[in-house]
Parts: sequence; C-alpha cells; structure tokens
Amino acid sequence: MTINKSPDEIKKAVRDHYAEAIKSSSSCCGAKPTNLTEGTAGKYASLAGYSGSELSDLPEGVTTFGCGNPVAFTHVQPGQTVLDLGSGAGLDLILAARKVGSTGKVIGLDMTPEMIDTARRNLTEAGVRNFELLHGEMENMPVQTGSVDWIISNCVINLSPDKPRVFAEAFRVLKPGGQLMVSDIVTNGLPEEYRHDISSWVGCIAGAMEEADYLAAMRAAGFEEVRIVEKQVYTPESLDTIANDACGCGASDRAVDKSLVEKFGNRVASVKVSAKKPK
Repeated sequence: MTINKSPDEIKKAVRDHYAEAIKSSSSCCGAKPTNLTEGTAGKYASLAGYSGSELSDLPEGVTTFGCGNPVAFTHVQPGQTVLDLGSGAGLDLILAARKVGSTGKVIGLDMTPEMIDTARRNLTEAGVRNFELLHGEMENMPVQTGSVDWIISNCVINLSPDKPRVFAEAFRVLKPGGQLMVSDIVTNGLPEEYRHDISSWVGCIAGAMEEADYLAAMRAAGFEEVRIVEKQVYTPESLDTIANDACGCGASDRAVDKSLVEKFGNRVASVKVSAKKPK
C-alpha cells in the first residue's frame, strides 16, 4: 500500500475525520439505528448487517461507523470479556454487553476522544454498567496480556498504517484459546493508483489490504483457524455508499471520486474473519 504520508499523518487524518463525523452526528453506515426503516437508513443498516430487533431500542445517540456486524457471528458467553477495537459510538459494545451479561465485561478501545465521550454517554443511557473505555491505539493496546476472551472490530483495522502490529497486539491480549471476530474491508486486485489519496484511506478503501495478505498477516501473528465466515463484494453502487455517503462525506466532499468507484467496483469487499489463539 503506497501513500505519501507517514503513519502519524495517517492516524491524524483518520482521527480528525471521525471526530468531525461524530460531532455532526453522521454515520459511517449513514444513519442512526433508531431510523432504521426510514429513507436511506435501512439501506445503510442492511449493508452493515444489523437487524431491526438489534437496533430497535438503542439510544438515539448511537450511530454505526462499521461495514458489518461482528457480534452477530460470535459465540460470546455470559461472564466473558470482550474487547472492541475502534469501538466508535458504542453500538457493538452494547450488543456484546447483552451477551456477556452482568457477570461479564466489555472494553472499548478508540484513539478519538470524541468517540470515547459519545460511547460513554450511549452505554450509560443503554443501561450498560460493566464497561470500560480506553483511549489508545490498536498498534499499542493499553490492555493486559492474556486478559480478554473475545476481540471484535468493525471496519477499523483497515484504517491502521501497521496492520501486522495490530494483529500481533490482538494475539497478545487474548487469553489462550481466545477468539477474534472482525468485520473489515479487503481488496482483490485493487490497482495501486487507488491507494495514494488520504481521503480514500479515511473512506475505508485505500488502506485496505489484499484479502490473501490480510489472512496471511493474521496467521503470521500466531492465529490459527483463520477463515472468512461471510463476504460481501461491493458493486460500484454499494462501494459508492460505503466509501462516500456511508463515511460522512457529502456530495461536495466525496471520499472517493465517482469515476474510481465505477472503475474499481467489484474489487473491494466487506468480510467477517474469525480466528483463534492456540491453547
């Protein structure tokens, strides 16, 4: 992945983009869950994989900045600890908290202070008490080694400039036998010319790894049973949604140029990937 930006510059651009997105109450999947059946909201929520029953009783401040619904594909049990990488406004933390129950715990990690503040309000309003929110980066998680049962993440790892480091850190903080379930964006034969623009990076596309490389990086970190459990290839129309309307960009400030969306549709996919740390 070639881009004329340092890792710190990439992180700053990502942080600034999503800080502004949450301030303006926009959503990376386009709409508040409470408006699931109205207008384009259903379209975005469907792309992200959330059901009406999951979103029907959430606080109005909850928005989704994801490309999937990782919690729906986990086998989280009561009493377990779940860590959400890039926890955003707290939607997946709320859904995970319902599974771990009062004896478990959910931990959100995000590098954007505005997201941390919003998630705290949303979790409290949703009645979640067993949560912890951490301000930090995925490449250097402020989490104790071998302390969590599950790691989830929703369209965030693709934003990191050092994904192998993220997977190494995920492996470190999981308990032996712990599991990972992430929703993320991967590419298949995406030309390098699409990867140079920082706005395309914060739009979830330019920084995405090739699918085979993504899985290989997880295995190199030590994970076993690495597999894709669901995959949605984006057509030009759906890519336009996830890369532009879905990431808080209006028509006058598009994250990805329309001509590139048409050209590179069907080469970008949302995947749900599961893996396990050996016992």
